[in-house]
Amino acid sequence: MKYLPYLLAGVAFGFVMIKSEAASWYRIMEMFYFQSFHMYGIMMSAIATGLTSVLLLKRYGRALSLNGEAIVIPSKEPGHLNYILGGFIFGLGWGVIGLCPGPIFALVGMGSIGALAALGGALLGTWLYGLVKNRLPH
Repeated sequence: MKYLPYLLAGVAFGFVMIKSEAASWYRIMEMFYFQSFHMYGIMMSAIATGLTSVLLLKRYGRALSLNGEAIVIPSKEPGHLNYILGGFIFGLGWGVIGLCPGPIFALVGMGSIGALAALGGALLGTWLYGLVKNRLPH
């Protein structure tokens, strides 16, 4: 029962992803070919919302998680190469299959077999990273 709020938030997120067409492979490809502003508008509104939320959390620092723990946003370590490489790999995968993790889960919830295959690949990649992460430069 303690995970019900997270489940409901996930269902709401999936609903918004589907209704806004952010989970549409065609909309994602339009974005990569610079044919439509649709996805850029969605992303810019998400960035603005996230930035505002993080700034408010850092300024007032009184937010609590659902289990009552204080939400603390740590400072980032120097070493931006890790973020650049990670972003490149993430973007490459996004461009190849036309989906990022949010739409994968939304489309799996709608019964998409192709998204189920993409989810399997994402889980396999995560598992493989877990196997080799101690040998990678972090």
